[in-house]
Amino acid sequence: MTVEYHRRFFGDIRFAVVAISALLVIGFWEVAAAFLLVPVVALYTGVQTAFDASYLIFARQYAARLERYLNASTGASIHVGAAMEDAYLFPLDVRKVVTAAAGSGFSWFGFVTLFHTCLGIAAAGFGVALGYANLLRFESAGWTIAYLVVLGALGVAALVAGVWWFVGGEGERRLRMALSPFPAA
Repeated sequence: MTVEYHRRFFGDIRFAVVAISALLVIGFWEVAAAFLLVPVVALYTGVQTAFDASYLIFARQYAARLERYLNASTGASIHVGAAMEDAYLFPLDVRKVVTAAAGSGFSWFGFVTLFHTCLGIAAAGFGVALGYANLLRFESAGWTIAYLVVLGALGVAALVAGVWWFVGGEGERRLRMALSPFPAA
């Protein structure tokens, strides 16, 4: 399951890099409206890659419980994948921004998460800044307001849902509840 996560995540990132780069090039080729699609692609990619990460967390929770069960059943700690992933990738069952935990749980994996997030936010900001003059060309301010309100509302909704699911721990809490009837041994 974790292999599929990595395929999906990096496929989504490649899509975003190609799409955003193409939109920027098209925008600089005098089709300034293309700039206004950059934030849409960045926001879509941010939500999609966080969804991909939720699948990774799901897979890791399942694998960790299975490893604990097998280790307890055999009386030996021979399955160590979950412990390695906790130490090397990111810890489970702690507050984190998608996969970026604070303190000693912070890792290169967490850095990559924050890097792509910040890059997407920067791309969205540049897209709005570069395309804003094009928004002002409309005879009615309604289009400008509608674009900014819809984009802002979707961004805030994604942020609120992400904080609830990841930082607030709702996703992992649900997994713990689902797995609670199944003891480690």
